[in-house]
Amino acid sequence: MKLIDRYGRRINYLRISVTDRCNLRCIYCMPESGIVCKRQHEILSYEEILKIVQVGLSLGINKIRITGGEPLVRKDIIKFISTLLKLKGIYDLSLTTNGVLLSEYAKDLFMLGLRRINISLDTLDKEKYKIITKTGNLDKVLEGINKAIKFGFEPVKINVVVMKNINEDEVIEFAKLTFKEPLHVRFIEFMPIGQGIISWQDKFISNVQLKQYCESIGELQEIKNFSNSTTSSIYKFRNAKGTISFISPISDPFCSKCCRLRLTSDGKLRLCLGSDKEINLMQIVRNSTSEQVCFNKLRQQFLIASYLKPKQHTFNSVFSEIFTKNAQTKINMTMCEIGG
Repeated sequence: MKLIDRYGRRINYLRISVTDRCNLRCIYCMPESGIVCKRQHEILSYEEILKIVQVGLSLGINKIRITGGEPLVRKDIIKFISTLLKLKGIYDLSLTTNGVLLSEYAKDLFMLGLRRINISLDTLDKEKYKIITKTGNLDKVLEGINKAIKFGFEPVKINVVVMKNINEDEVIEFAKLTFKEPLHVRFIEFMPIGQGIISWQDKFISNVQLKQYCESIGELQEIKNFSNSTTSSIYKFRNAKGTISFISPISDPFCSKCCRLRLTSDGKLRLCLGSDKEINLMQIVRNSTSEQVCFNKLRQQFLIASYLKPKQHTFNSVFSEIFTKNAQTKINMTMCEIGG
């Protein structure tokens, strides 16, 4: 049996947040202070995550991405990824990281067999990096990216959240990276989630404009069916080693092709990034009377999740009420809680 929702979309992609903790405090994700991270017993153990993954695999999930928070801060993450890589049925396992610890773990991850990696990096300027992340070391991130390229990760993707009057002036510099290295630079529109709700109107800039910035330095040639992407339009400059893509959840939503569910670190199965609908799987994993009962109940909840998955996100309704109480409570989890 496969997971197919009411709108004919086959659900085969599970994004797993292994922790809500992070070693950065990016301005659109986490407040600089006052956030209370979940205690160990409040998040899924690796064994519990694996139980959920096995059920997903039985229903046709074959693509998994490990996220956070920052996944590399969780103890024994390397062993967990090693276990996932040995599971039959996963054809695509990838990791999203902020890159701070990547130089330390890149070799081990590659030796295990991991090949796909995304690094979240919004600026190439040291001072601006401190402003955006509130902490961290840009040089360490760049070192990690270079090591990922050196060891042979493919693709190495750079996720850039573009914010008006903050880093939009660096779009061209990021685009130029694709001439030097086989990097896949992805420009992501600023979304009204968590901390982003507060400043969305001031920081949002459409990818239509960002594409125009890129075209000022050369013609962009669209690449059809590149990596079977369902979220972005992908382009390449002539003679470039890498690619450029535009992920536009606001100006050009990709909801009609969405094939994913999200598992939060505390065991909630979220149906959509832009919706507050979720199903508590932790209760099932911890309270079932037997392994078979647990498997059957989890399977049932995956089927329910695919049925309840909304046709599209609710970002547009958030815009119209951006400073109302309703908007503040509609998508009030931080990205580190949902899973980036």
